[in-house]
Amino acid sequence: MTQRLIDAHAHVFLGDMPHVANPRHRIDWDYTIEQYLETMDRHGVERAALAAASPYGDYNDYMIASVRGRPRLRCTVIVKPGVERYTLDAMKRDNVVGVRLPYINLDPLPELTDFKYQRLLRRFRDLDWHVHLHLDGPRLPLVMPALEASGVKLVVDHYGRPDPKLGVNCAGFQMLLRALQKGNTWVKVSAGYRLGRERVAAYGLALLKEAPERLLWASDCPFVGHEKEVTYQETIDDVLAWLPAGARDRVFWQNAEKLYFN
Repeated sequence: MTQRLIDAHAHVFLGDMPHVANPRHRIDWDYTIEQYLETMDRHGVERAALAAASPYGDYNDYMIASVRGRPRLRCTVIVKPGVERYTLDAMKRDNVVGVRLPYINLDPLPELTDFKYQRLLRRFRDLDWHVHLHLDGPRLPLVMPALEASGVKLVVDHYGRPDPKLGVNCAGFQMLLRALQKGNTWVKVSAGYRLGRERVAAYGLALLKEAPERLLWASDCPFVGHEKEVTYQETIDDVLAWLPAGARDRVFWQNAEKLYFN
């Protein structure tokens, strides 16, 4: 039987979109929604959840326009702490399902116990949205306790990005494993090419042992910074290389279908 696929993390953008100051990547080329849909169709991907990209800050216009009216697509956005609930309600009607926190770019990290962040997290919880966190593994312990305490659903990018020297013994990765046991956290098994393909099997199997029902395959397409080095099919094959056959339908389809499309 052909494996059903939901891509839990891909980006679309236009080269002339505004960038924040000192972006992690400055992108001067297009990867349009039409290009991505063609990529999905070519690889048999039925649905996808697009991820807001940090270079564009809270310029969510193209992302929202890309998923609006397309039932097979969902997306996350980036918002400022003062965003009003009315704005979030409108986004939800347009297939937005969560908010990305691109904290890998930030130092120092925000104080999530402050009222403005507690208010923001409560709004996400009331909307039944998830927080989509991108942060290096060693710093996960600086924000995860506040996120867990808020009651919001948490989705962590790219295997939790453990410290490559410590691997599964990274304190943030160990905290992530404990969070999975509690039932309100998901992890994307994605961007292995950024972490070291020789390492990700150990990360993936450790995560799988804790909660196979909360792992999400994702492509990280179009592989910004590595776009000439990675193919879409490789992002599937890299996970198939370590994922047991009995868990594949969960990780490639069921878990994302439940989180993003129910």
